Amino acid sequence: MKIGICGTGRMGAAMAQRLLEVGHEVTVWNRDAAKTEPLTALGAVAAGSPGVLAGGVDCIISVLLNADAIDAVYRGAGGVLSADITGKLVIDMSTVLPEIEEALGRDVAARGGRFVECPVGGTVGPAREGKLLGLAGAADADFALARPLLDQLCRRVEHVGPVGAGAKMKLAVNLPLMVYWQALGEALSLCKPLGLLPERVIDILSDTSGTPTAMKLRGPSIAALLAGAPAGQPAFDLGAATKDLVAMTALAEQLRVAVPVTQAATACYQAAMNAGLAAADPVNLPVFWSERGGRI
Repeated sequence: MKIGICGTGRMGAAMAQRLLEVGHEVTVWNRDAAKTEPLTALGAVAAGSPGVLAGGVDCIISVLLNADAIDAVYRGAGGVLSADITGKLVIDMSTVLPEIEEALGRDVAARGGRFVECPVGGTVGPAREGKLLGLAGAADADFALARPLLDQLCRRVEHVGPVGAGAKMKLAVNLPLMVYWQALGEALSLCKPLGLLPERVIDILSDTSGTPTAMKLRGPSIAALLAGAPAGQPAFDLGAATKDLVAMTALAEQLRVAVPVTQAATACYQAAMNAGLAAADPVNLPVFWSERGGRI
């Protein structure tokens, strides 16, 4: 299958590598063309614009940061919607508010395309291995068309409703983990006077009923950071996490439900952002919080 990927940041690049490995012809585009070079070295073809990409493939996948990026890539000059996408499958895997996906779905349909939103749970490692959690929103027929491809990217794909439903589910999925990193920082603040080695503290905290699965992979990194080791390459960044938290609160306001814990966590993430950690992995948040003594 000829597949085009718009947005080759960490996740988009990992997905592109996965699709190349399973035998697809992959075309890539990124605003920063340098980010496509590692993929072209693996056999992908770089396109000069999203529109050029869309015109030469059967399926367009986008993995973009926010609503502004979606608007530029799809509706901007030389965007995806400037091409003839009649009968083509468009899959957006960005994490944004549901109304952004609903509007994009209408625009794709108006130009004859088939649209599926499928934000995913997981980071670079699972994306590279085809082990993401896909949360799709689409008409039944469009989801059926996309399912074989999504199964190559995801260990599990859930069709949770029409376009917009995937975005709602993704924000719900992200919420507990984002809140947990802040809660862990507060727990570490309580442990600090004990003077225990970081590895021991993390080991004890990890062996409890309140610990998420993510700690199995990220716990050693947090212990290393607590011990003063330099931060490694982020799998996700705190700036994007903060963007998601803001979106969660906005969705809650639309639904007229209260999310006081999410709002409090957002303020703490923003404090870390203000301290220069926007590009850092969210696992830096609990370390940041414990080191500053729990002061915003």
